[in-house]
Amino acid sequence: MNETMVCVVGNVATQPVCRESSTGSSARFRLAVTSRYWDREKSEWADGHTNFFTVWSRRALAANVASSVTLGDPVVVQGRLKVRTEQREGQSWVSADVDAIAIGHDLSRGTSAFRRTPRGETGVPAPSRPEPSWETPPPGGPLDPVPELRAEAVGVT
Repeated sequence: MNETMVCVVGNVATQPVCRESSTGSSARFRLAVTSRYWDREKSEWADGHTNFFTVWSRRALAANVASSVTLGDPVVVQGRLKVRTEQREGQSWVSADVDAIAIGHDLSRGTSAFRRTPRGETGVPAPSRPEPSWETPPPGGPLDPVPELRAEAVGVT
């Protein structure tokens, strides 16, 4: 079929949340993707706009995400882009989700140690934190993340 496949590189903006259901494991986290550009006036690199995606993973990938990915990690995500438009309380907003096929650490920004999981192992660790709100608010809306947290999550000091 005609699906929009994307490859996004960014920082994990929320701690991954993993759930076990009758259909298998699923995990999700928010990914912050900030563009960089050369500022000619200042003669230095500058941050551009930050896009946030909700990354979804299923089955073995979900279990491995829960064991390997943490808040602030630089990652590369490949998957199907799903854009949703919703209306709530008279406001219209758009969210972008990525149904992940592959997720890995961005090795241009650090090192990682790969450990192969034994076949058939699908153990999912119990969530250690309360589940965050996954609603994508309109910019400046009442659910807009705290700017300090957003800057910290994407590595801006």
